[in-house]
Amino acid sequence: MLALAGLLTIEVALAMVLFVAAFGVFFYLARVVFVHHSMALDSWAAGIVDGWRAAEPGLTGPVRLVTFFAALPFLLPASLSGVLLLRRARHRRESWELLVAMAGGMILNQLLKLYFNRPRPSNALLQTLGLSFPSGHAMLGVTFYGCLAWLLARHLGHARWALPLLLWAGLIGVTRVYLHAHYATDVLAGFAGGAAWLVLCRAGIKLFWKEEQAVFESADNDMESN
Repeated sequence: MLALAGLLTIEVALAMVLFVAAFGVFFYLARVVFVHHSMALDSWAAGIVDGWRAAEPGLTGPVRLVTFFAALPFLLPASLSGVLLLRRARHRRESWELLVAMAGGMILNQLLKLYFNRPRPSNALLQTLGLSFPSGHAMLGVTFYGCLAWLLARHLGHARWALPLLLWAGLIGVTRVYLHAHYATDVLAGFAGGAAWLVLCRAGIKLFWKEEQAVFESADNDMESN
């Protein structure tokens, strides 16, 4: 009970606020798309990126490169490498967090896509497979780079890298709209879903770790008393 009470900190309170806000944004976007059937935001965003492409045709090549850094062929080996490196550095809790966050995020994203069953835009500039809502690049990008930002800030003292990493994840989301691989609402929902999942995952790992430590400490005290 003391271990659980220790979770009632400012960090947890802020995490709860972030989770509720992210879930609220996701729910709102789902209503806009699937209840009100509104394409206003998607059309507006598509018009902006089409203007960028018309003004600078050479952007398409770099955009294709940037979008790769949240694709499964990159995220899967990067996540597994990160887990192995963390375990080698004896950061067992963090390695589990990264593994659970990424594996669970991939599964959750696919389940959400199947549930909402929204087709992708028909005018994509690159070959795209699967369904559209929410964007996997946006959701998994926030999960992966959010985990990385926290690890750098927590263990290496590089808090200044947190904002650039999150901005990088945001830029990857913009590339999905630019390439017409997703609608803007798909990307925003992916950001919201990824943030909510990351907060929930971190809270769950922290709770489990507190309980595990409490059990070990209780067992050690019993052994000492005997």
